[in-house]
Amino acid sequence: MFSLSPVETEALVLSLQVALWAVAATLPLGVLVAWLLVRTRFPGRILLDGIVHLPLILPPVVVGYLLLVVFGRRGAVGSWLLDTFGVSIAFTWKGAAVAAGVMAFPLMVRAIRLGLESVDPKLEQAARTLGASPFWVFVTVTLPLTLPGILTGVILAFARSLGEFGATITFVSNIPGETRTLPLALYTAVQSPGGEAAATRLVVISVILALGALIASEALARRVNRRREA
Repeated sequence: MFSLSPVETEALVLSLQVALWAVAATLPLGVLVAWLLVRTRFPGRILLDGIVHLPLILPPVVVGYLLLVVFGRRGAVGSWLLDTFGVSIAFTWKGAAVAAGVMAFPLMVRAIRLGLESVDPKLEQAARTLGASPFWVFVTVTLPLTLPGILTGVILAFARSLGEFGATITFVSNIPGETRTLPLALYTAVQSPGGEAAATRLVVISVILALGALIASEALARRVNRRREA
């Protein structure tokens, strides 16, 4: 029952690849945006906060369509990338990573933001009075103290990227070996006659991966908190 076919294995490997790239590409921006929302006050801050969390509210299909409009071969960014660098995003695994990253980004920012809010600003002020530059204060004080939130955000974003379906199928379609991630492979199995066994295997794998990510997130956060307290 749990012996995966080559097609299912291919979908699993592609899902892991897409999720890893989605998290790696969005993590620096997620830390920056969270820091801006917590530590700064500027005109348009509420608007930025709303835009960041918009993928949580919008239907994933809407997000996928907007990505297609922007990054499609005739889109403003997509056509420029294609003409300048010969890079196509839509209907490729890179586009699947973009869709997964966009959908997971709000979860990452929220977790990092909570971690930043738990850092006492007086510690940062004390470091500045000792002559440390703002960047050095961020690297040596703020970032280490925010590490539990960052780890939680990374793992939650990874798990969300693994489960992304609506934006992915709208933006990059369901191409075997190229964009057919685990959720899309499950959708294909459900739509295929006699695909119940394959669908069951993919469901079990999806549940195991999601549960493992949540357990790992909690365990890492507790471990980092214990080290920080020590």
